[in-house]
Order: sequence, then structure tokens, then C-alpha cells
Amino acid sequence: MELKDKLLSSFMVFEDRLNDESKHLNEIRNEAINTFQQKGFPSKKDEDWKYTSLNALLKHDYCISPQQETAVEFKEIKKYFIHDIDTYKIVFIDGKYSSFLSETTHDGIDVCLMSSALNKPKYKIIIDSYYNKAAKSDHSLTSLNTAFASEGAYIHIPKNKVVEKPIQIIHFSTGNEATLMLQPRNLIVVGENSHVQIIERHQSLTSNVVLTNSVTEVFANKRAIVDYYKIQNDNQQASLIDNTYISQKQSSHASVHTFSFGGKLVRNNLQFFQKGEHIDSTMKGITIIGDKQHVDHNTLVHHIEPNCESHQDYKGIFGDRSTGVFNGKVVVEKEAQKTNAFQANNNILVDDKATINTKPQLEIFADDVKCSHGCTIGQLDKDALFYLRSRGIPKKEAKALLMYAFANNVLESVKINAIKTRINKLIAQKLGVNLGFDL
Repeated sequence: MELKDKLLSSFMVFEDRLNDESKHLNEIRNEAINTFQQKGFPSKKDEDWKYTSLNALLKHDYCISPQQETAVEFKEIKKYFIHDIDTYKIVFIDGKYSSFLSETTHDGIDVCLMSSALNKPKYKIIIDSYYNKAAKSDHSLTSLNTAFASEGAYIHIPKNKVVEKPIQIIHFSTGNEATLMLQPRNLIVVGENSHVQIIERHQSLTSNVVLTNSVTEVFANKRAIVDYYKIQNDNQQASLIDNTYISQKQSSHASVHTFSFGGKLVRNNLQFFQKGEHIDSTMKGITIIGDKQHVDHNTLVHHIEPNCESHQDYKGIFGDRSTGVFNGKVVVEKEAQKTNAFQANNNILVDDKATINTKPQLEIFADDVKCSHGCTIGQLDKDALFYLRSRGIPKKEAKALLMYAFANNVLESVKINAIKTRINKLIAQKLGVNLGFDL
């Protein structure tokens, strides 16, 4: 049985288990599964998926709804947490919530579970107002998630709140199933004048095949600040399709930093929608991969109102037979005068067999704007490398220093020092050297 057919038949069983859900949610799920049935999985015939094929992933016979709960000791997974600072934690093991490893709260803010929010009357106003309102209903993989999603993180920050510590959302897969498909769903609503920092990670603990199809909706209301970090450093049999939609209101600031260092296939669909004036949107990323790994960044910033800014800066370093893709689009509507939009994608090919496909795009319908975009693909500067080696630095370390300097400016905008430290260590690990300074 093909995976699509298996998912469609599994949905009927899944739906029967959710017979206590509201009629509204049931309608959303049924509309979503119908969309997926019509569209199926995206292929290279779709323009947005021209350089990324899912064929190899779709051949596996995935377990769709694992029922067995697995206990994991903190000492086994401590290294995957940002444990240098105090944080709230929402932890899932094979798609199931782990109360033992989590630290949630309802003290003035809600940092808890999507399953609670979907099924408890006290969250109904927020769910009805925000759930599935930013996610693109015509995207097949987002629709697939909408149909099956029952668990994930629910974060609601009321107005005038500064969350005292970052929130970590971590999904672990244990390998209890030979092949596993996960569909986490996160809803994050940040009220007026509020500020939150969020760290997200998906991590497989074995070499078993895992495919995660994740959807996150973020709503930044007036003058809200959302600071989001995605750390992607999984093993060679784990694949991630991450769909993140961010809706911003007047004078809000939202930033997403994506650090892609591992996984068989990683696809990041990141979309910002600016629905007010004086909005600032930031999208930055560092990709360092090798072997036959594949990372695809597909971004969109939709400028709808005037006097707004957006900044995109993605750096990629590709070795061995790895493949990188960057498809970034900026749309400026006719009403969005005085827009300032910047987009850059710079890449280094370390090996001759590495590949990068990059396509920055601007669609501008306003005439009073400041917009720029560009991409570069090249190798390390031979003169700079010669200079470093003439100062007694071995070739391997000299190359690493140049690559670190190339990617480092993305880290300058990271606001959590513990994240900077962790990413510096991961960069050194990926480059295979000791960079010779305090990490």
C-alpha cells in the first residue's frame, strides 16, 4: 500500500478516537484530509519543490499512530537540551507528552499541551480565534498535519507579559518503531507588548527511520516580540519537514534563526505575513552539511502594509555530496509603500560534488520601496587561505577559521548567549576542528 493510501485509511481510525472533539475542529480535520487527498505529496513537478524530492522517504511503511509510551532517562538526553540556563520545557517522546521531562506553567501564561487546548472549554476562545488561521490550507503537507495533529506545544502569552525564561520544545523519537511518522502541531499566541523566546528541536535517539511533518503557527500581536530558534542536528535516517507560519500585527518584531547541521532531508517552509505598519521580520540561518544530506530553505515574506522591514540572511557550507536549496520570496503589495526588504543567500561549496540551488525572488507592486536581493556561490578565498597558512596555521584549521568567519555574522543577532555557545560548538564539530578560542 502506498503511503498516501495508508494515511487516508488511517485517518478514519484516527478520527474515531477523537469523537469528543468539537464540531468545528472535526470540520477542519475533514477539510484538511480532503485537501491532502486531492493534492497528495508534493513532487518535483511543483515549482516550490523543483530541487527536493520526497520519493526516497515515501517508500517506507511508517507507523502512523504509535500507542506505546517509552520512558527515557534525563541523563540519556541531557546533551540535547540547552541546560546552561533555566527554561520551561515541553518534551515529547515518540509523539507522546513526557510530564517527567517537562516543566510547564499556567502562572500568568500558558505553556502546556495542544491536546489540552483542543479539548478544554477554557481555551476555546483562543483556539477558535487562532488555530489553523495562519497555516496555508492549500499546502498538502500542512493539510496532512492539520488532519492528524493531536499533540504539540500550546503557548499563550497574554498582553503586557515578558516571559522570564526561554521555552524549549523538544521532540524525541526512541526507535521503538522500525519506521515512524510524527505530526506535531504547535500554536503560539503572543499578546500585545509581550515578549517570548522559544527554542525548538527534533531529535532521533537511534538510527531507525523517522519522518516528522511539523506545523507551527505563531501570532505576534501589536508591539509583541517573538525570538525563535530552531536547532536541526539529527542523524542520517531522520528527516524533517518543518512548516512555520508567522502572522504579525502592528509594530511587532519576530525573528527566526534556523541552524541546520544534520538529518537525511530537511525542508524548512518559513512564511511571514505582515498585517500592520512598522513591523520587523528577521529570518536568518546557517547550514553546514556533508555526506548525502539535503537541506532546503523555502521562505516567504509578504509585505501587506506600509513602513515595514524584513531581513533575510542565509549562509550555507556544503561538503561531500550534500545538496542545499534556497528558494526565498519577498512579495510587496501595492499598498506596502516605504518597505525596506533585504535578502541574501551566500554559499560555499567545499567539495566538487556538493550542490547548491538558489533562487532569490522579489515581487514588487509598490513604487516607493527599498528592496535588494542576491546570492553567491563559491569556494574559499585562496589568498586568505594562503595568508593564514603563512602565519603558521595548518591548512585544516585555516579552512575552518575562514568558514567560521563566513557564517559568524548570523550569530551576531542571537540574543541568548547559551544558544551562541551551543551553535559555536556545533560549528566546530561540523568543521572537525578546535577553533582555538573560548566556545
